[in-house]
Amino acid sequence: MNIFSKIAAGLKKTKDSMMGRLETLMNSFTKIDEEFFEELEELLITCDIGVETSLDICDKLRAKVKEKGIKDPSEIKSELKEIIAEMLGEDKGIDTSNKPAVILVIGVNGAGKTTTIGKLAARYKNEGKSVIVAAADTFRAAAIDQLQVWAERAGADIVKHDEGSDPAAVVFDAVTAAKARGTDVVICDTAGRLHNKKNLMDELKKISRIVHQQAEGCSLETLLVLDATTGQNAVNQAKLFNETAEITGIVLTKLDGTAKGGIIISIHRELGIPVKLVGVGEKLDDLQDFHAKDFVDALFETETDFDYNYERLTDEENSEENISEKDAEENVPEITGNNDNEIFPEEENITENSEEIIPETENSEDISENEETPQKKDHGKFEFLFKEITFGKKKKGEENSDDENNSEESE
Repeated sequence: MNIFSKIAAGLKKTKDSMMGRLETLMNSFTKIDEEFFEELEELLITCDIGVETSLDICDKLRAKVKEKGIKDPSEIKSELKEIIAEMLGEDKGIDTSNKPAVILVIGVNGAGKTTTIGKLAARYKNEGKSVIVAAADTFRAAAIDQLQVWAERAGADIVKHDEGSDPAAVVFDAVTAAKARGTDVVICDTAGRLHNKKNLMDELKKISRIVHQQAEGCSLETLLVLDATTGQNAVNQAKLFNETAEITGIVLTKLDGTAKGGIIISIHRELGIPVKLVGVGEKLDDLQDFHAKDFVDALFETETDFDYNYERLTDEENSEENISEKDAEENVPEITGNNDNEIFPEEENITENSEEIIPETENSEDISENEETPQKKDHGKFEFLFKEITFGKKKKGEENSDDENNSEESE
């Protein structure tokens, strides 16, 4: 599965929610009027694009409709796509040009910081770069052990102190060791902190200050990890964290598990902070670079436009047809003539034994030898199913003979 396919799959819930409602809205109106724009504003807001961003999008859309003289609501979709693409701007990746490149990872507990660090370390190791991981989350129980497991998986070195030690000291030692060893990348884990806890935010300021001092002249990134499932709350977190540390990029995790992917647009529009990485799954390669064009294409295109979906569905359909035809040719026996014994070889034994089960009637001896007895229908190997139905019942010929005998006796 290529990169675009992963983004498209990760955005499926967001796309289904937003585009499905947009299609319904366009089909509900025959003209573009103010009521249409009011409905569109409400739709965008409820898709976690945010109030300010939604109003800005609608204002730009009004201008385009007036400029181009658009009257059909079905033409709105392409214009909306163009506006969002312009709003997202150019892509900005993580800068690792000057070594040691120091990446400080911050965010609240549960957003996915440690997992993101492990995936980043594995990515850079696969690119042939040397990596040091700094275990500066010294407050959370087992956080150091968890990060060490990720570092061992990725093949990266780790700098750690005892639990409860000064996080800033861990970062200082990691950057110093990277300079001495000529390491390419240093990734620093930090304690998960709520943006409304002043003492923890002050600790983050201290770490950020030490990183800027020690990594002067090096590439420096401060990545804020946000949980996409929190919606607009993630945007509020970004605003407050940005006041404490100079955030250079956003890592948006759990994008595949939510319909609130529209917050990417809000973050770009309201904060001017680029989204650099998105998490679209749990595998190591599911941490992807964010590309605005892929995001917009995946958000607005239908499923049949995704190459990976089309190929997958086509392959499954063809394989099912081939299997069914093949099984039909192999499993259906060749029937020649009327010899049923070729199909059910055990039929003779069943029919021979079945004659003993049918009881004799009292007047069976009075039936003329020349009279033809009705032939019992042969059901082959399924004869036992019909024994219960005929057992104890007289055949039509037997009933007629009983009536004749009874009439003779009465005379």
